Amino acid sequence: MSKNVFDIQTAILLSALCSQSYQQFESADGTFVLPRRYQLVTEFEAASFTGRKEPFGFIAESADRIVLVFRGTNTKSDWISDAIARQSAFPYAKNSGSVHQGFLGIYESARPTVMSALQSLPRHKPLYITGHSLGGALAHLCAVDTAVNSGFSDPIVYTYASPRVGNAEFSGAFNQIFDRHRIHNPFDLVPQLPPILYKSPKTGQTYTYLHTKKSHELPFQKGSVAANHEIANYFTELALQDPTYARLLCTSNPGLCP
Repeated sequence: MSKNVFDIQTAILLSALCSQSYQQFESADGTFVLPRRYQLVTEFEAASFTGRKEPFGFIAESADRIVLVFRGTNTKSDWISDAIARQSAFPYAKNSGSVHQGFLGIYESARPTVMSALQSLPRHKPLYITGHSLGGALAHLCAVDTAVNSGFSDPIVYTYASPRVGNAEFSGAFNQIFDRHRIHNPFDLVPQLPPILYKSPKTGQTYTYLHTKKSHELPFQKGSVAANHEIANYFTELALQDPTYARLLCTSNPGLCP
């Protein structure tokens, strides 16, 4: 895929993999489905507000690509972290601005496993980083870190329904480097958060948030705030843009598609 060219088949595939990160968390035995010809490299855990580790994603590899998938919000602890919108300097890349403290804390708890796994993988394969909702925010953080510190200097990022992640300096640094595609439903509330100007109720300090560029609107209305945000509905709407590919993906990989 050419740099900065949106690829609908990639968007469909990665949205299905995002749905599997929720399956990984929700299934009693932690099982989930990968596409044919993909092998699991590692699963990883992260801790949100309570400090308790929980499944938060996985890395998988095929003959021609590596995919790193972050899960979105799924517990009360995750929701509390989502609400900690004060900012801290992003510590893993110089001059990369400040980011959401709650998101950063979750990412930092997953980072050792993620970075260790990436160090063992072949650098000639493209690295795709993806996530839905909170997972999209974590994908943004990971992409900036990965480009500087892992040997994968040009990751390809597809996110779905991601909230804002950091200030203008962080957004600007991200925009300069990456083949990036932020997919969002304009009727989804989560991408509208945190607000552009956020005043901390705890400290009274005001922080600015700015979305990264290269966004792709995917308008749909499903009758509720929750439904307008669900990864299954993002997948369904993307699938309408290439139904032949989506049908083949789903029939060839039972259980993969939401």
